[in-house]
Amino acid sequence: MARKKNDTSPSRRGRPPAYDAETALKRATEAFWRTGYSGTSLDKVAAVTGMSPPSLYAVFGNKHALYLEALAHYWETSLAATREALAGDHPLDEALMLAYEAALSIYFSGRGTTRGCFVVGTAVTEVAEDAEIRNSVSAGLRAIDADFEARFRRARDEGELKPDVDPAALAILAAATMQTIAIRARAGTRRAELRELARKAVDAICGCRPEARQDATPA
Repeated sequence: MARKKNDTSPSRRGRPPAYDAETALKRATEAFWRTGYSGTSLDKVAAVTGMSPPSLYAVFGNKHALYLEALAHYWETSLAATREALAGDHPLDEALMLAYEAALSIYFSGRGTTRGCFVVGTAVTEVAEDAEIRNSVSAGLRAIDADFEARFRRARDEGELKPDVDPAALAILAAATMQTIAIRARAGTRRAELRELARKAVDAICGCRPEARQDATPA
């Protein structure tokens, strides 16, 4: 979401510098993450950021615009973590576990609390009534599916999966596992249990490997 840069009216002279705006966005994201979009008032955001409501309006626009920016930043961060995990030269099962571990690192990044996924915890409840939030969520989910699908296509082409597997179907399963982990994390399931859930899902997905590769033993 673009920020207003050319407004020079007197009421906006006290606008914080860019690095303060970045800090404010981070703190606002934390507030939304704790109590959701509807449950977080602009006054509450002002309190946690240390900015007055007029300053928040000057930098971000209204609460809705601020939330959309927080949501976009979360997507950027989480998708980058998933892509980094899937992009390396690790075997498929290791790459998938790296992706799930990256997600768990985000879900358990709160101070003393399990936050889960920002999208699942704050955006999904708004999609029925808010087209902009719905579009952001839909685009992000498509991106996750596409990233997993690309990795499965690569695995199929390199012989890690059977030639007749459907990478798109496997991608939906892999993404759905990530979303299940997010929900359970938000509900308080321990990290070790969620890691084990991810491992079982990876084992099931990688059951599509060629038999010769699964049963191969060193000569």
